[in-house]
Amino acid sequence: MALLEVSNLSVQFETPDGTVTAVNGLSFELERGQTVGIVGESGSGKSQTVLAMMGLLASNGHASGQALFDGQDLLSLSPKALNSIRGNRVAMIFQDPMTSLNPYLTVERQMTEVLELHKGMTRAQARVRAVQALDAVKIPEAARRLGMYPHEFSGGMRQRVMIAMALLCEPDVLIADEPTTALDVTVQAQIIALLRELQREHGTAIVMITHDLGVVAGLCDQVMVLYGGRVMEQGSAESIFYQPTHPYTVGLLGALPRIEQDGTTLLAIPGAPPNMAHLPPGCPFSERCTWAEPRCGSERPALTAVPQQAGVLRACHRSPNQIALLAEGKTP
Repeated sequence: MALLEVSNLSVQFETPDGTVTAVNGLSFELERGQTVGIVGESGSGKSQTVLAMMGLLASNGHASGQALFDGQDLLSLSPKALNSIRGNRVAMIFQDPMTSLNPYLTVERQMTEVLELHKGMTRAQARVRAVQALDAVKIPEAARRLGMYPHEFSGGMRQRVMIAMALLCEPDVLIADEPTTALDVTVQAQIIALLRELQREHGTAIVMITHDLGVVAGLCDQVMVLYGGRVMEQGSAESIFYQPTHPYTVGLLGALPRIEQDGTTLLAIPGAPPNMAHLPPGCPFSERCTWAEPRCGSERPALTAVPQQAGVLRACHRSPNQIALLAEGKTP
């Protein structure tokens, strides 16, 4: 049995314009020590997926389906029962550490509070553990800096503090929502290396939410590509990067800057992300897909297995062979 089993997860929001489905029928499994990456453009449903599992949706949001963590459905737990798990066995690193950390409290108080609540430690015991956690994420002079406020840290250091806080209780599952956004590439690499090291030491399972495919390549075992709240393609990181079978995945990979590229022009996916309140009846990507067929706009493709690639699922009317030929500029 997997540590986390998400089945047919959907997230809807009631808005003045009607019901908006931000996530539609998402399913995946996460084993101990494994990393699953959820990628896609802004608005594709990445963050709402994990916020639903953590019970942190906005007041007008509602989640359905199942999210079984160690046999318990996170979506049906009472707030009290969920609080005993959240921050303890399942922890989350939020996208912006400056707004996630309380500017009025020292880092010490924000860290010790977690341990006092979940582990029943005294303030002194919690402080010792907090120093150890900051040491683990390579923050120099941890004992001295523990008494500082968030604004006294750089962006990269604040993100390290967030990681340290998330790992205080040695969670089974760590959810990282865009943990390297707005950080320079050197700090990004340090954060990814840190997560890999901590995962090796503690066997923590990680759900990585990102739009950065470089982060996915460096950390993830499995990848889900979302668009318009739906899974376009799902499989191992190796298969997604080396044998993409969906036009959207091909487009994302084609937009990556490469050292060997001639000139300065980057490839781009035409058009803009869809209005989630008015998705096309067929494939949500059909209006931007240069390889769309007439039926793509009216018939929604099912998420089906790719026979030639074990464990790969895709939602596209065209065959994988056709996509491979089109990606090479050939006529199928």
